[in-house]
Amino acid sequence: MLSYIKGILKIKTNGYIVVETAGIGYKIFMPQSTITKVGNLDNEIQVYTYMRVKEDEISLYGFLNNEELRMFELLISVSGIGAKGALNILSNITPSQFALAVITNNVAILKKIPGIGPKTAQRAILELKDKLKKEQEISISEEEEINTMQKVIKEDEIVSEAINALQVLGYTKREIIEALQNIDLTTLTVEDIIKKALSNLAKNI
Repeated sequence: MLSYIKGILKIKTNGYIVVETAGIGYKIFMPQSTITKVGNLDNEIQVYTYMRVKEDEISLYGFLNNEELRMFELLISVSGIGAKGALNILSNITPSQFALAVITNNVAILKKIPGIGPKTAQRAILELKDKLKKEQEISISEEEEINTMQKVIKEDEIVSEAINALQVLGYTKREIIEALQNIDLTTLTVEDIIKKALSNLAKNI
């Protein structure tokens, strides 16, 4: 599997880009919002990729950061949401807004996305919350370690909500607690905490 592609941006058009590296041009499908931020033609870029292999097709999907990639992987795991649907969602909502909508059962936010009806929105929230519950099952030793780290952070309702939202994006509680340790959480909103934590988590990759 390809983790990322680094090369020269040769084509930037509606729905996809082409990146040339080692004499090969890779067609990479991307959210339209990401394409607008990817840079100028003939510049070197790095794109995080997801390779989708089907019987009659191999497709590459690209993202500028790991948060978008994680969100894409989560979305295509939801029944009824395919790769094109996931790109559409990513074009209309940020990973932090999406994770917060899932945790707070905010169907209204997801319904605003073109092509996403109430049933799909409710299904996404239900399935991803169930997945989060499974991922929260950790060993006793890991839990003790996390509790020790949490002493540094006075966890209140806002922080707990932010932690749960970040777990929706695929991060472990240990990773999240470590990312929050040097952030002043006292005056931040849930989404602000998520954004700052994502920035710190990206630096640790």
